[in-house]
Amino acid sequence: MPDSDYAAEDIHSAVEKIVSESGQDKIDILGWSWGTVTASRYASKNTDHLNRLVLYAPILSGIGKYEVTEDFHHNTWEHAADDFQRDPDGSFDYTITEREIVEMFCSSCWHYDDEYSPNGGRRDICIEKSEKLIDLSKITVPTLVICGGSDPYLNYDLVNSSLDELPKGSQLEVIEGGAHVIMYEKPYYKDFQSKLIAFLNK
Repeated sequence: MPDSDYAAEDIHSAVEKIVSESGQDKIDILGWSWGTVTASRYASKNTDHLNRLVLYAPILSGIGKYEVTEDFHHNTWEHAADDFQRDPDGSFDYTITEREIVEMFCSSCWHYDDEYSPNGGRRDICIEKSEKLIDLSKITVPTLVICGGSDPYLNYDLVNSSLDELPKGSQLEVIEGGAHVIMYEKPYYKDFQSKLIAFLNK
């Protein structure tokens, strides 16, 4: 049951609770990876309390046709580690991300996601690369599309044309050399942070 639309309803509930508790009428939302699918689906239907949207490493289209039949995905340390850049021999490139960061990230995924997680989101994105997952034309708030330039999950044709569909005040930032986890990558994370903060402070 928990798919992208289901998760977007969870975002709606969270936003309503945050607004109620904080007294702040407008908030910013950042979605990362599959979270860009869920956050954009929320944003396309709910703008009352949304100030700005950040789509970080956006999965704008399918990542490739793969039949997902199981209700739950069996999580592994190796699967979590797939987001990190590697050397040609398959070993982790520790000049990009320190060994300790890789270990902590993968261990945290294992700890918090546990051994199994719902497969609805994976079913949503495992479709043809030509099929869009996010309808940017339905987003009405200023949006930052930010990603690394070497992210294997992204459709860069759609990324580079994203501003054609997004509203005025939106920005596109591609950080060359970065991959799917630029917030952890030593050569790129400061650039990522500064661009993100500059957008949110406008």
